[in-house]
Order: sequence, then structure tokens, then C-alpha cells
Amino acid sequence: MKDVLAVTKDLINRRSVTPEDAGCQDMMKDWLAELGFNNETMVFEDTTNLWSRRGNDGPVFCFAGHTDVVPSGPESAWKTPPFSATEKDGVLYGRGAADMKGSLAAMLTATRQFVNDYPDHHGSIAFLITSDEEGPFINGTTRVIDTLEARNEKIKWCIVGEPSSTDTVGDVVKNGRRGSLTGDLIVKGIQGHVAYPHLAKNPVHDASPALAELANAHWDNGNDFFPPTSFQISNIHAGTGAGNVIPGELHVCFNFRFSTEVTDRELIKRVEEILARHNLDYEIKWTFNGQPFLTDKGDLVEAAQKAISSEMDFDTELSTAGGTSDGRFIAPTGAQVVELGPVNASIHKIDEHVRIQDLYHLERIYYRIMEHLLT
Repeated sequence: MKDVLAVTKDLINRRSVTPEDAGCQDMMKDWLAELGFNNETMVFEDTTNLWSRRGNDGPVFCFAGHTDVVPSGPESAWKTPPFSATEKDGVLYGRGAADMKGSLAAMLTATRQFVNDYPDHHGSIAFLITSDEEGPFINGTTRVIDTLEARNEKIKWCIVGEPSSTDTVGDVVKNGRRGSLTGDLIVKGIQGHVAYPHLAKNPVHDASPALAELANAHWDNGNDFFPPTSFQISNIHAGTGAGNVIPGELHVCFNFRFSTEVTDRELIKRVEEILARHNLDYEIKWTFNGQPFLTDKGDLVEAAQKAISSEMDFDTELSTAGGTSDGRFIAPTGAQVVELGPVNASIHKIDEHVRIQDLYHLERIYYRIMEHLLT
């Protein structure tokens, strides 16, 4: 049987750019079927998902992750081919090495070892895998969770294999994430010649005081687990490209990463109050990307801390920093959720990579967590 390095290579060599799965899940299903898992493929629109479970009783321990990767960018910029896993000086290079095919491989090999050692383990083990986490995330994990909830199939503990670590595998575990809310704002003006401003209405000038107020607003103080809510303008544009034309519209895209101290509804209300106070003629479209979630204490956090301490001989740091993950769809069901995976320094970059030794450490950490929870 292949070890964790060989399985990681196998996955990297499959060009599974969102929402393509490129046979990754078929390979995983073959592995899991041999271990007594019942595989259920769920296809929603262009997205392939896998729900695989061993056992019928609770509690359910679940590994969650994604087979899709972001595009490689110009392949000529890579030192090694992005979809041909390459070893060099103890490091494995390839798109998805860290995000998150290394984690998927460690999940598979850790589960194989655990099932071989404990064939009559407590509860059930499950895998929830999607091919659309890096893209629109509409037909992936959230749709699988909807299906499981409809039939009252509950996950108690979930490890999401996102690359959580900073310098060494296991040094950081994400036990929560901030919420995400995006606003697409159009401020309307009247297009005209710059030499005749009295015949036009410049939306850039009109909106600037409101945008400054939003950028400098204090939204909350955060708390022991979350930093204060952040407002950031991510894109802004106006005009025809000509230097002598006053624009007719200003387009602004902004995003909130928010703590549990405020709700998306409260943020929307405050933004629209500010826009109205500045007498802007505007339209706004809101996109809600996920609520903040937190797994403060409990069996899963404790098991992860003990496993990392035992395998790595240091204490892990709990963190809620960073972007969003599919954990935001799983946690609202009542599941305890943590993210635990490789070092994230190279994710989405040219020459993405993972230290080979980290893959073996991660495999052992996953194994020890299952030991703590299921035996």
C-alpha cells in the first residue's frame, strides 16, 4: 500500500482546478471502500462531492476537505511542473501540496492505520470532500451539509484539513473563523465634461467622505478569540478612461471580516445609515459568505492539543485568524470544528510546496486524534 508521500503525489498529479475533481475522489473512494466505508457521491451542478462513512452509530468523527486547487498561473514561472509532484531536498513541490492534497493523503493513510489497529472503534468515521472550495463554494460542502441535515445525519467532531500551520506543522490550530460579508456598491452621478462641472455630478467626489467614514469607523472591540471587525475596500473604479470626462458611476467593492461581537445585519444597517447620511444616490448588493464560528472548548480541541503535544513535543496555539473555510458550513449544525493542516506559507503561490517530513507528522497527529476520540 502507498504511504502518505506517494498518495500526495498521486493527488497532485491530477489537474483538479476548481471545480474539476480529475479523478481524485474516485481514488479516495477506492481507498475507503477497502476499509469498509460506504461511499456516496453527490453531484450538484458542476461540483462533485463525496460523503463516505464507516459505521452506523454515533458519534461521527469527520475529515473534511477539498480536492480542487487554484490555477497554477504561468507554468513557465514554476521551478518544477505544477501538476507533476517533484521531490527536492526534503520538500515536495506541486499545486495543492499544502492546500490541501497533503492533508487529504494524511487523512487517508492515518485512517487506514487506525482502522487496521482498531477495527471495532467507537462511533463512525466519515469523509466530506468537495471539488469546489476554492471557487464559488455554492454546490460543495454547503449542499452536502444540507443533505445530511435533511436526513438528520449529524457530525459531532470535524477536522478540516486546511493549511493552518505557520512555521511547523501543528504549531497553530484554527478553532474558529471570522464571518465574511461583501458589499458591491454603485454610487450614481451624472457624466459630463470636466470643463463644465456644473453640468455634471461627480460620484467619486460625492462618495469620498462616506468611504472615508466607513474606512475609519469602529465596528467592535473583538473579544478573547477574535480581533476587532475589519472593513477593507478591495476594488474601486470609475470613469471611461478619458481624462476629460467626469464619470457617471463609481463602483466600490468592500469586505467585512467580522467577529462574534457583531452580526451581518448590524453591519448592513450601519453601512446603509452612513451612505444615507451623505445623501448618496446608490445601489448596493450584499453577498453573505459565512457567519463567524468558534469551537472554544471540548473533546476535539483537547484531542488535537494532546495529539500535537505527543507527536511534536510542543503546545499548539489556538487561532481564529485568516480567511474563511468550509468549516463555516459545518459548525452551525452543532459540530465541533477545527482546522489542522500543513504550513500555509506557500499556498496559492508559484512553487507551492510542503516539507515531506510534515506529511508524516500530520498523518501521526490525525491518527492520535482518532485514538483520543474513538477508542
